[in-house]
Amino acid sequence: MKLTLGFSPCPNDTFLFDAMVHGRIDTEGLEFDYLLANVEELNRRAFKGDLDITKMSYHAYAYAATNYLILDSGSALGRKNGPLLISKKHINLEELSEKLIAIPGKYTTANLLLGIAWPAALNKKEYLFSDIESALLDEEVDAGVIIHETRFTYHKKGLLKIADLGEYWEELTTLPIPLGAIVINRSIPEEVALKVNRILKRSLEFTYKDSLASYDFVVDNAQEMDRDVMNKHIKLFVNSFTLNLGSEGRKAIEKLFTLAVERKIIPKIPQRIFLTSPES
Repeated sequence: MKLTLGFSPCPNDTFLFDAMVHGRIDTEGLEFDYLLANVEELNRRAFKGDLDITKMSYHAYAYAATNYLILDSGSALGRKNGPLLISKKHINLEELSEKLIAIPGKYTTANLLLGIAWPAALNKKEYLFSDIESALLDEEVDAGVIIHETRFTYHKKGLLKIADLGEYWEELTTLPIPLGAIVINRSIPEEVALKVNRILKRSLEFTYKDSLASYDFVVDNAQEMDRDVMNKHIKLFVNSFTLNLGSEGRKAIEKLFTLAVERKIIPKIPQRIFLTSPES
């Protein structure tokens, strides 16, 4: 059986999926036809239920929850790895509602966290995440929310950190920050979905043991990223929650949706959002 799979070219995703899509592990008879795309493109595809399995932002999941279930493995959660709000010139947070803010996509979790932290900051402009630093340097916008590898490069370009949205979240909830999920279409038979769940975990376990095996795939898709930045990216976004959400990871995801629904940022989501029960 062949399934369609979407994930981003970011190092944490290619590190995770390499063994799975290149036959380095037992895939229990499943094959994967994969697509590499920016996470916001993957978000929009998920709204239509286009892919069998896909990476997507937790913010976007609220709008695609009727199509997909969250897998136990593969998620990007963690601590001290959240989006940063930066600028070219110092800005007081009290003035944020008056500023034009670059965001890496309407449905990114970065934008959701901004909405939770500063609901009055509504003047936003969407950019590809990698273009936000340039937009700030060219003074097209006053502030920007950065994600992925730009967390490691903004200060080298003379840009300033205004706030850490992940830090805000952790102080508010004491929970890890839910950023991106790996989800599977609800139309896939449960037996097959459980296979995918196992294969994804197996893929990550394989790469942890032999990281050199995935090196070429990661580098080829890292968009000319500096090797040191690439390694920091993987270390920051691939962790124990990626291997298995666990009870704490599930609690963080549920808290994110509860707060966002209470603030009327997202619609109410279905009762069942995880593929397996906590006891599984």
